[in-house]
Amino acid sequence: MHSSVHQMEETLVATLIQLIVIILAARIAGNAAAAVRQPRVVGEIIAGLLLGPSFLTAAFPEASATIFNASAAPSVQILSQIGLVLLMFQIGSDFEFGHLRTQQNRKAAVFVSVASVFAPLCVGFALGRLTAPVLAPGIDPLIYSLFVAIALAITAVPVLGRILREYSLTRSDTGVIAISAAAANDVVGWILLAGITAFASAQLSMANSALQLVGLLILAAGFWYGGRPLVDWLLRRMPISEGQIPAQLVAIVLAAVFAAGIVTQKLGIFTIFGGFMLGLLFHRHREFVETWQRQVGKFILVFFLPIFFTCTGLRTNIFGLDSLSDWSWCAAIFLAAVASKVMPVYLASRLAGLSPEKSATIGVSMNTRGLMELIVLNIGLDLGFIPQDVFTMLVIMAVGTTIMTGPLLKRLLRRSGHPLPTLVEA
Repeated sequence: MHSSVHQMEETLVATLIQLIVIILAARIAGNAAAAVRQPRVVGEIIAGLLLGPSFLTAAFPEASATIFNASAAPSVQILSQIGLVLLMFQIGSDFEFGHLRTQQNRKAAVFVSVASVFAPLCVGFALGRLTAPVLAPGIDPLIYSLFVAIALAITAVPVLGRILREYSLTRSDTGVIAISAAAANDVVGWILLAGITAFASAQLSMANSALQLVGLLILAAGFWYGGRPLVDWLLRRMPISEGQIPAQLVAIVLAAVFAAGIVTQKLGIFTIFGGFMLGLLFHRHREFVETWQRQVGKFILVFFLPIFFTCTGLRTNIFGLDSLSDWSWCAAIFLAAVASKVMPVYLASRLAGLSPEKSATIGVSMNTRGLMELIVLNIGLDLGFIPQDVFTMLVIMAVGTTIMTGPLLKRLLRRSGHPLPTLVEA
């Protein structure tokens, strides 16, 4: 008994050491990113990479082994997954589909949504079929190719929203079209990811995949027809008072988020999809959403999100790409990801009647991947859809496309005469 208690205490201490390093490193890196007009999430992602084998393990192996003690790895991994479920609830609840007021904006958003999903899916699938024999010889080429297609199609709504706010674009035509198209893009992307996950987890059985798809549709119908009235009733019974969500309502929502995750996991789909679906039920209640983000969401962003980034960084070994061939494929993936987003979105915007300047701004905005991409990539690695080296290449692509968005937007906006804000995001 004594030895088991001692072992538990040692594991707890190792976990707490990791959490201290992760939270402080993410905070410092986030501040540094904000100082150079990048979203905080960019600094947090880079901090995660620096704490992994790409820097800390290579430069200071003993310190890395001491801080990231293997005994604490399962605990930290579970914390990161709990944080993701809560974060996806928050992202789902923050989706805003009421931006589109004019017919031209609605038309442009539809055109951009289709182009931003269809073109990267086609390019990603073709790239997957091309690279499967070389980069993923032990993985089913169809599943691998479908996953690469999804990875190229994702746009990061949370990061894009922060960038658009920083550049005062949230109420402009370009910002409204970009964020609405990105929201639609991600909904389609998550549905496709859920379908691929169900298909693969059913061991390529069409019958089982069909049953899982039916189960998902039943769940979605239950959420829509039963969940929405229930949410309305809960918020009427337990209204926000003095800017605070009642503790009972917080407990009920947290339990519902985790229950939704369990249900989607039992359907053979990743648990975070349940949190996302439940969040969509709350997006009409803006007062609840804003209060939740202030009361609960800030803790999720400060505590849970850095843990996820660090877990991703610990799995990303840039030095694992140790040949010219590896880096050539990495460059090809990066260029394919950028070209398949920016160019089709630009052309779709022009077809919808937007000016070249606005079309270019939307094209660059939709290239943002960041957080959502990293979530998708971790799912792919966990489920064995992609090998380690391809995971690293796609992480580099996700970080690179996110970093390039801000400077390119700044240049485009300056050229078009759009006033740039003077304040740096805190």
